[in-house]
Amino acid sequence: TVREKLPEGFQRSEFLLEKGAIDMIVDRREMRDKMHSVLAKLHRPD
Repeated sequence: TVREKLPEGFQRSEFLLEKGAIDMIVDRREMRDKMHSVLAKLHRPD
């Protein structure tokens, strides 16, 4: 614990998304394809 008052909902997916984090639950058998999809979207050439 950090012994600090933490923001409301700081562990929720919506909060993390607002801060630029990706949070999802993925079956480990689908992890490779999901990671490829997410990284491809983040690495679009201009």
